[in-house]
Amino acid sequence: MNKFPLWIRKNWSTVIMIAVLILLWVNPDAKAWVMRQMISTGLFNSKIEEKTEESSLVPPNFSLRTENGEITETSQLRGKVVFINFWASWCPPCRAEFPSVQKFYDAYKTNQNLVFLTVNLDDELILGKNYLQKEKFTIPFLVPSSSIPKELYSGSIPTTIVLDKTGKIRMHHSGMADYSKASFYQEIEALLKE
Repeated sequence: MNKFPLWIRKNWSTVIMIAVLILLWVNPDAKAWVMRQMISTGLFNSKIEEKTEESSLVPPNFSLRTENGEITETSQLRGKVVFINFWASWCPPCRAEFPSVQKFYDAYKTNQNLVFLTVNLDDELILGKNYLQKEKFTIPFLVPSSSIPKELYSGSIPTTIVLDKTGKIRMHHSGMADYSKASFYQEIEALLKE
């Protein structure tokens, strides 16, 4: 019986490492925290592409529904820059990038030329709403009301797209990123001026 406490004293660092790994394995918030530290390094940043005729694509129309039942069509948003983020409450990378999405939203929510379409893909919508309320996020809660065009979303979350004022895709990023960086804001400002 006395061998076990002795083993723990000799291998305390292994015990701590195993405990941390178990915590990361079972707790999505712990995973999100680690991922948030990774994106803060700048290694996962996305970049808005320069405008060229060949590289830009106008995706098919896509319909979204608010929690009040109001429908938004992406084709009706021409003349505005559109930030689209596909996410789910169970997704640790989504949780990792959400504080930066909220910060970006807070900085630009009053700008009439920028539209935020944050699209929840939870199987049960209440899970997404509960997550936003728990974390006190105020971003728009939208769900698809039509099939999502493959040009926008291919199954990987989080996925973020930025459409320019003509409706062309100028950024398509799968995976987590930091949208609260000054460099991203400068790219958005340039798009707003086009």
